Amino acid sequence: MTNPDLDLPPYDVQRLLSAPFPERVRLVCRSWAAQINPNPFIVLVMYWAKYLILFVGGWAFFVSFAADYPGIGSPGAWAFTAVAFQKAILWAIFYESAGFGCSSGPMNARFSPPIGGFLHFLRPGTTKLPLFPGLPVFGGFRRTWLDVALYAANQLFLLRVLVAPEVTPELLAPSFILIPLLGLTDKTLFLAARAEHYYVALVCLTVASGDVLWISACKVIWCSIWFWAATSKLNHHFPSVIMVMMNNGPFFPKNLKKRLFASYPDDLRPSRMAISMAKVGTFTEYMIPLMLISSESALVTGFALFVMCLFHGFIAVNNPSGMPIEWNILMVYGGIFLFGFNPEAGILALDAMPWLVAFLFFCMFVIPCYGNFVPSQVSFLMAMRYYAGNWAYNVWLFRGDSSKKLAKLTKASGTMREQLEGMLPDAETVDAALVMSLAHRFMHLEGRPLLDALPKAVDHIDNYEWMDGEILCGMVLGWNFGDGHLNDAQLLRAVQEQCGFEEGELRVITVESQPLFGRTMAWKVVDAKSGIVEAGETEIAPMRALQPWPTGEYAEAVARGRAGATG
Repeated sequence: MTNPDLDLPPYDVQRLLSAPFPERVRLVCRSWAAQINPNPFIVLVMYWAKYLILFVGGWAFFVSFAADYPGIGSPGAWAFTAVAFQKAILWAIFYESAGFGCSSGPMNARFSPPIGGFLHFLRPGTTKLPLFPGLPVFGGFRRTWLDVALYAANQLFLLRVLVAPEVTPELLAPSFILIPLLGLTDKTLFLAARAEHYYVALVCLTVASGDVLWISACKVIWCSIWFWAATSKLNHHFPSVIMVMMNNGPFFPKNLKKRLFASYPDDLRPSRMAISMAKVGTFTEYMIPLMLISSESALVTGFALFVMCLFHGFIAVNNPSGMPIEWNILMVYGGIFLFGFNPEAGILALDAMPWLVAFLFFCMFVIPCYGNFVPSQVSFLMAMRYYAGNWAYNVWLFRGDSSKKLAKLTKASGTMREQLEGMLPDAETVDAALVMSLAHRFMHLEGRPLLDALPKAVDHIDNYEWMDGEILCGMVLGWNFGDGHLNDAQLLRAVQEQCGFEEGELRVITVESQPLFGRTMAWKVVDAKSGIVEAGETEIAPMRALQPWPTGEYAEAVARGRAGATG
């Protein structure tokens, strides 16, 4: 009999692969928690080279086309000018829409090729998610040459502005029109352009006359993002995010990592330290906009900006998986430019354009407010519920080898298994890598509804291949960034239309976010051919007492599967 005091990772691969599903999840969670530096150093170097050389370097290159550019050797004279900020916004839209940003690289399960983006969006026949399915011209599930042309046109128009000596409304007008049009034909493209942030800023740059007005408008955008991001963390989910992120962080003190857990290795819930860190982070994120928007003192503003830099810098250096570090860089740069270099631009100046105030109120208050209270109706990006650990997500379960039917889809990359098979030495290593991906869902509190849903989904979980919807979304749609609404029922219909799964071959568990101040997370089990199989809600508060893996009656229910379900 195994001594539990000595039964610590690393585990034999065969033990990991052959264990019953509840035990396998326990071993995976323990293995993940035991890691000191989960991401290889070379991966971190690659990402930081991307952030600094491609993102920051690309921005600096395009700023060099500005009129009266003093030269690269005088950054103090050009880095915080109006045109530099404007080009930062435009470069960020181009960069994310091209697939270079949050949706790229091995930390987002992209190995070969390391990006989707333009490789997918410029390819006719790839899968897309129209805003209104069935709409003439734009409502199909497969990308047409017109879709490709519109995407290419927007990228070219953005490049045209980036190399222009100044940014003018006339140059911005095409993207002002094209980005919403792209959202009509494919919701993915609208979200990839970070419509809740970058596109709203582009609108302000296009329509607000005078430096003071568009700068004032952008101050509202920045402060709204901080406010709603903090508000979205008013839940019990965020401590598990801190726990996961810090354990994954390359610079978080190694001797503190085990203290992130209530009692490693047996109790892998967030510790008091993780909970306290979550509360401090939420408080800090609330205080940043409050101080910046109300300050009339250069000293207070300077202190708030210093705290803001530490806040985003702390996130960035810990390289959380899937987190767009480029976005954090832009938040820091934008905060310094807007509040540090333009203190005279007050938000009250916006009363000169009441309709712009109405637009900002709708985008920066109405949409995120509704999205926090009714998350099923709004993308977590549009609701500004960033990295709060309370996301909609989906798990796709393929019976046997039925996932091979995905080969019928036109796409730029293979499944995660297919990508890893070209990189790892043998099938056992590939299987082990795929099994370890279970930790991402189960280590977060939001994974607990799976304990209720899994037994209702399939008859024997070990007969199914587990594929996280987030990873599948990146392959099928060419872009992904944590939005479960991109890989739920609509994507399932698009995939079924092209692949034709038989009943029982593909089951998808869809889990919706917990509403702000709500009690439950709603879930459904959907069969690709026959539709909804089961639906329910999981109350989150009692789930906080459970370990990430199935135990007791939950383990028995998962083992029985639908054969023992009572409905």
